[in-house]
Amino acid sequence: MRKAFRKPGENPQIFIVTEKLLTGYDAPILYCMYLDKPLRDHVLLQAIARVNRPYESEDGQRKTTGLILDFVGIFDNLERALAFDSKDVSGVVEGIEVLRERFAELMRQGRAAYLTPDRASVAYDDKLAEEVLLRFRDKKLREGFYRYFRQLEELYEILSPDPFLRPYLEDYQRLLEMYRLLRAAYEPHVPVDKSFLRKTAQIVQQHSHTSAVREPQETYELGPEALLTLLAEEKRATVKVFNLLKELHRLVEEKGRAAPYLLSIGERAEEIRRRFEEQQIESQQALRELEELVRQLNAAHAERESSPLSQQAFAVEWWLRTHGVDASQAMQVANDMEAAFAEFPHWTHSAKQEGDLRARLYKSLMGIGVKEVVAWTDAILNFLRRAAE
Repeated sequence: MRKAFRKPGENPQIFIVTEKLLTGYDAPILYCMYLDKPLRDHVLLQAIARVNRPYESEDGQRKTTGLILDFVGIFDNLERALAFDSKDVSGVVEGIEVLRERFAELMRQGRAAYLTPDRASVAYDDKLAEEVLLRFRDKKLREGFYRYFRQLEELYEILSPDPFLRPYLEDYQRLLEMYRLLRAAYEPHVPVDKSFLRKTAQIVQQHSHTSAVREPQETYELGPEALLTLLAEEKRATVKVFNLLKELHRLVEEKGRAAPYLLSIGERAEEIRRRFEEQQIESQQALRELEELVRQLNAAHAERESSPLSQQAFAVEWWLRTHGVDASQAMQVANDMEAAFAEFPHWTHSAKQEGDLRARLYKSLMGIGVKEVVAWTDAILNFLRRAAE
């Protein structure tokens, strides 16, 4: 039972302890302690330490603080209960009223900075979603909001379900919607919903309906068809940009190993994302470039269906064509490398085979007049290696 208690989701989830379990027992998952026995000095510190350990589960759920319900009144005079210097004791335990004050202050800051009337909600409204996405293009501003919300979320986790929170719940949900929208748009590689603390995750499951940046509502085989559907949607340019970037990222993540040519498409999509975030291009320009990228992806997908080349050789051909090489010359190199891949099948794990394969690619690229042979060879082999990992 002691071992099971330390595992998330397993019973028992409540332990009644007299004293023996405190010494030498490590359970970082432990969040709440009901204290109804007078404790002092080192024993009291040990008790506090049971719930004071940070914890993060494998699926991203975090415990950043612990909660102690004091039925004895020990914390009314903590300095006397702990026979240590008062400055060492200060900050060991915060009373609930201090956390309420801090939460209220953070909500005041959030309402002033982020929840002005024209952006009170981002759910179901492309115009407001676009405004929020454009406002937070600056990475420092965005990361500042992330830090703010994480502080707010940690306090909410401690205080909920305190009735004190009731006047703040609607605005807290709006801030949560904004946080989800930004993370989904700017960090599609982060499984944002799994990162929420438990009580905020419950709000997401029950009430949150952010839909401006999302997957298509219908079910599609992940591929060019889904992206073409997004292009056809009646959405604002900024929202379409982020929808396309999100789906391109998902496509590359899920199918890049089986179709290495997708990795080069993913790299170009990330370059468009970077330039857009850094305000080098605006929404319409980013959308035009993504539309062209989707058309190229659609063409590559169709060509791959009928190509006699292996996945690796086709990826080489596609990479060369997207870097300005004539189609016939790209096919020439791909055919040369088809034989090389068959001759050196373990090149990703064997230094000798990689060296031989590299020499063949040097020779083939020089044969079509490429000047930056070393740089091109490095780039091609690097993205093929990523697909093989």
